[in-house]
Amino acid sequence: MPPHTIIPNQGSMSQFVGPFDVSSTLTDEVHHVRFSHLWNAISTRHSDTVDTKFFVNGRGVIVALAHTGLVRFAAAGRNLTDREASFVAAEFLRSRLQEEDERPLYDVPAEEVLQLIQKLGIR
Repeated sequence: MPPHTIIPNQGSMSQFVGPFDVSSTLTDEVHHVRFSHLWNAISTRHSDTVDTKFFVNGRGVIVALAHTGLVRFAAAGRNLTDREASFVAAEFLRSRLQEEDERPLYDVPAEEVLQLIQKLGIR
């Protein structure tokens, strides 16, 4: 069995994902994105998600990753680190902003969480 690719939790949580810019394919507007933190939304929003907070052009945005997707990934042999979950959320947000789909809250279904994990090469 090949070794697992793991992105460890190093540094402060606000530094898990570095700031990045996203250009809209529709308007060419550039969105400036900064990651803030993540938390278990089961207790705070009564949602079965892990919520990640970003600031897009200074406005708070939540990307909610379906917990069931994380559990399905864990069934394959290991848990996702917080940093890896942050990368998954950042990739999802990047794709939405490229399409000019701006919202204060995005819910990412389990299947899409798993697709993003695979796309990022996390094993």
